[in-house]
Amino acid sequence: MEDVLGLLEEAYDPLYPTVCFDEMSYQLLDHARPPLPVESGRPARVDYEYKRNGTCNLFGFFEPHRGWRHIKVTDRRTKLDVAECLRELVEEHYPHAKKIRVVLDNLNVHTIWTLYERYPAEQARRIASRLEFHYTPVHASWLNMIEIEFSALARQCLSRRLPDTDILSREIAAWEMARNDAQVKVDWQFTTRDARTKLARHYPNH
Repeated sequence: MEDVLGLLEEAYDPLYPTVCFDEMSYQLLDHARPPLPVESGRPARVDYEYKRNGTCNLFGFFEPHRGWRHIKVTDRRTKLDVAECLRELVEEHYPHAKKIRVVLDNLNVHTIWTLYERYPAEQARRIASRLEFHYTPVHASWLNMIEIEFSALARQCLSRRLPDTDILSREIAAWEMARNDAQVKVDWQFTTRDARTKLARHYPNH
């Protein structure tokens, strides 16, 4: 916990950015019947029945110090998909960073080994050498700020029926661009000092 909180309390250094990473599933839904548009004196009407179009996965990146986020839509959440996300993080999103400190949970696919399973050893090592993993404690995913971004995404963009990944990707991209342009940040107020006070029972009693 203190390891993660220490990263969040550090001053911003573009050569050593801290990026929060996680994923969430999303249910694709379509209307069973076309919605009725707004008419004079009558609001829009949507049938309560819907069609399930399967599920997809959303990978999320969030750099709290800069107010930057990126959501990637994929069909699955396999270790090979995670490896590709890590490659994109290093080679496309942060090509000039010396070391990217990644905050993530202990999911079994959140390891450096996934890189070696997808890419040749030389390329995997090149990517891995610029990554530094910082894991949240078990049952403490709330320390990962990407969870807050996922909550905002769900409220502001996903609280409606989106039938396929093409439409979903376009809607998320528009949401992402607006928040990135505004450099929306998280008002994080939980510090290491707070942790030692409020969670004192979890520390050894000296």
